[in-house]
Amino acid sequence: MTDTLQVCRDGPVATLRLNRPGLHNAFDAGLISALTTALDEAAGDAAVRVVVLAAMGASFSAGADLNWMRSMASASESENREDALALARFMRTLDELPKPTIARVQGAAFGGGVGLVACCDIAIGVTDAKFGLTESRLGLLPAVISPYVIASIGARHARRYFASAEVFDAAQARRIGLLHEVVAADALDDAVERQVALLCKAGPLAAAQAKALVRAISGGGDRDALDAATAALIAKLRVSPEGQEGLNAFLDKRPPAWAAKD
Repeated sequence: MTDTLQVCRDGPVATLRLNRPGLHNAFDAGLISALTTALDEAAGDAAVRVVVLAAMGASFSAGADLNWMRSMASASESENREDALALARFMRTLDELPKPTIARVQGAAFGGGVGLVACCDIAIGVTDAKFGLTESRLGLLPAVISPYVIASIGARHARRYFASAEVFDAAQARRIGLLHEVVAADALDDAVERQVALLCKAGPLAAAQAKALVRAISGGGDRDALDAATAALIAKLRVSPEGQEGLNAFLDKRPPAWAAKD
């Protein structure tokens, strides 16, 4: 457990709870490292049957932390690449975890927060949750999370939301495949517990290998090369004139130069 991540065990269930409610559970290098470590520990613990990814406060995750973005905006392209590769390793660890995973989405998820939802095997959200892949407003793209988001919502929807950065609701998230189930806020825990109960009734090896089977059948390409390519893309965008303008505009709380006027 760290100040920014709570790890709780309840029998066969490990709950990883983001604990930065004042920052809408935005993540930085420290939280990414803590999450990766917690996932590795869960993967190696035979007693863990299910991992639940949850969050404190009103938001599930707002994606990248403001101060982290500020520091990376002034870093070199090579430093941005290494930083992005750490995020890629975390997302891949979550996606490939040899345990079933459930995203308990109690609030808004934006940017990398959508990536967290997409990487989980089962995603359950509340009716008033909002979602958005808002990176293009900053002159960036959701490059590192793109393999998981595209696998979740499909190429057609990804082309729309990657480019438009529009915010959509939980009902739309379910229609396009990001969420499996949408429930009232007071029914969220019951819905998660139902899924946990079902998963715990499955054979541990079968449940653990299910995603590997799906990946083997539907996947393709060199995943190391894919991680390198997406990390290189976001690093290049972060230091590009458009990326710098977008980040600076966001930090200055002003529209970027290319933003259409109302």
